[in-house]
Amino acid sequence: MADNVTSVFDLISKLTVLELNELRKKIEVEFDVQATVAAAPAGGGAAAAVESSTVSVFVMDPGASKIEVIKAIRELTGLGLKEAKEMAESKGATPLKADIEQAEADQMAEKLKAAGAVVEVK
Repeated sequence: MADNVTSVFDLISKLTVLELNELRKKIEVEFDVQATVAAAPAGGGAAAAVESSTVSVFVMDPGASKIEVIKAIRELTGLGLKEAKEMAESKGATPLKADIEQAEADQMAEKLKAAGAVVEVK
């Protein structure tokens, strides 16, 4: 068992920051867990800090199917009809949801795009 841990650690220590971030995302999806901020090594080597980043979802344009987009917004946020309509028409002025994990933002964007909206995640 210790040999496996040592082998995995040796492999991880050789990864770049981008590769570590990709690995983190894969682990989150595969094992349905959420990573928190990892401490950076004192030397600041290749295994530098990998942080869980947050994003915001914006509806840039409700598109031709505005009613479907409003329904999707209500389902995703729990907003009332008036608030969801205002959000759909906001043209990206305010985020639909702010400071959420990338995976959740991607799911929201997918649902809104399926309803016909133009969505931006940033």
